[in-house]
Amino acid sequence: MPESMPQNKLENFFFTVIMAFVMVYAMICYNIALNIGGLTDKVFLMAFGELRIMWPVAIVLEMFVMEKPVMYLTGRVINKNMSFFEILIIRCSLTVCLMCPTMSLVATILFKDFSHSGFVGMWLQTAAMNFPMALAWQIFFGGPFGRLVFRLIFRRQKKTVISEDAELAEETAE
Repeated sequence: MPESMPQNKLENFFFTVIMAFVMVYAMICYNIALNIGGLTDKVFLMAFGELRIMWPVAIVLEMFVMEKPVMYLTGRVINKNMSFFEILIIRCSLTVCLMCPTMSLVATILFKDFSHSGFVGMWLQTAAMNFPMALAWQIFFGGPFGRLVFRLIFRRQKKTVISEDAELAEETAE
């Protein structure tokens, strides 16, 4: 398994904590900016209010609800000929596909005024607005940054890339 991925339950917990922070903080900033009409410096501080609620929610959802479905779905679409990068993109995309609507649901319940548009409409609008940003942030910025932070904390000796790809494909297929 690549050094940027967890190899045991403790590492998986820390990886989830790091990735949840990176994703949740960015998405809260994005949603606040949408609500106030633009990204200003105060948004970065305002986000900490919601972060203390949404970060633990994301950790619990990822670890206890979404991890197994994401791994199952990943295993259904990958094959042994795929590179680690291809598998990583698939897994990240599937995580966003499951987490984004779920976290949007939680945010709608806790932070949105849906008295005029109705709950379902507000939730679907929130999820639709969040999905492209969450996917792009995860693949291009947040995901690589989170894996870098994890790798810096949990340094280990590098293996060959070929063996890493084969190990990840085997584990995900199980």
